[in-house]
This record gives sequence, structure tokens and C-alpha cells, in this order.
Amino acid sequence: VAVPHSGAANLVANLRAEMGAGPGTRVLQFASFSFDATVWELSASLYSGGTLVCATADSRLSAPLLAELITEYGVNHAILPPTVVAGFPDPAALPGDLCLLVGGEACPPAVVERIAPHVTLRNAYGPTETSVCATWSDPLTPGGKPPIGRLLANFRGYVLDAALAPAPVGVTGELYLAGGGLAHGYLGRPGTTAERFVADPYGGPGTRMYRTGDLVRRRSDGTLDYVGRADH
Repeated sequence: VAVPHSGAANLVANLRAEMGAGPGTRVLQFASFSFDATVWELSASLYSGGTLVCATADSRLSAPLLAELITEYGVNHAILPPTVVAGFPDPAALPGDLCLLVGGEACPPAVVERIAPHVTLRNAYGPTETSVCATWSDPLTPGGKPPIGRLLANFRGYVLDAALAPAPVGVTGELYLAGGGLAHGYLGRPGTTAERFVADPYGGPGTRMYRTGDLVRRRSDGTLDYVGRADH
């Protein structure tokens, strides 16, 4: 995926505005460098004047060891898969100022029930084609299925039916994303690029939108609920 530098810059701007990233931020570096979450970790730390705290090889394989590392080094920002977070043995021992995003897979309500009372927990969503993150939720509270949140600044999102008409509030449709974080396409794969990055009928002349293949429902306040895949 050919992602422009402006996509990372847009992510940095959102992290500073919404997550307080900047000097004093201590961000966990957990993701493999082949995974796009690394860009989130760098954007929230080094690109914002903060500190990057690198997980050890052992802690990447052990949720209890990772929780100890987060506490020992005072990590206050992290993005992790929900399955890792579910393995933290004592959420109350985590730093109270920890802003923890979960993403990469669906977040079970049970994780929210265990973790949200102790840290600021948010659910994040975004394919690599939108520069890592396109939405994140408000801080989660126990009760019900967690939403994937609202669009980040400089993004446009549409919930559309098969005819590319807007789906009403509460009705399932496919999510299309456009705006400042959009990738150029797939390097050396013009056919696939043309299939997934299509003309944006609701944007200006020449603008494109990315067909995510994800089904969502929009709430009246703009929050999105993830439903499933369009191809399943």
C-alpha cells in the first residue's frame, strides 16, 4: 500500500489534538515493524516529541510481562490487540493515566468491562489504506458492544448501499472512506487500485474514496458500529 507522508502527518495532528500526544508522552512500541500500527506508535511518540518505550521480546509473548513493563516505565499511550489486553492479570495495577487503544480485531464487551474502569480505553478502526486509523471511539464504558467511534479530522466517511446511495441512520451499509489520510493505492497493482479506490460522488472533482468492504451502521450522533464484512 502506497501511503503518502501527509497520511502520517494527519495522524500526528489527530493524536496531538485528541489524545494529548506531545512532550511527556510515553508510548509503548509493541507492533512488528511490518505492521502499520508501528506508524501509530511513532506518530504518538517520536513524531510528537514524546518517548518510545520498546517492549522486550519476552513481553511481546506474555501479557503479564507486558503489563509489568507498562507499569514499570510509566507508559501512558498504547495501541494493542484486544486479545493481548484481555490477558492483563490486574487491570487496577496499570498506570491510571494510561490511554489505551484497542484495534486490529473486534473488541469483546468483556474486555471493556475488565479494563475500562481502570484506564482510558478507546476502540480504534482503520485499514492501512487510510494511514492506520480512520476512526476511534470516545472513552468506553462497560455495557453493550463497543462502537468503532467517529471519523478523525480531515476524513470523510460514507455509509452507502449497493447503489452508492447513503444508508439511513441505523441501517447497515458499506463504509467508504476519503480525505487526508487516503493512500495512493497499491504499488504496481493498478487493477486492484482501480477496484478499491473509486470516484467519490460526494467529494470535489477528481476525488476518490476507498471501498473498505466493511459493513457498519451509523448512529444519530455520527458514531459507527461495526457489523461485519461485505464479502462474508
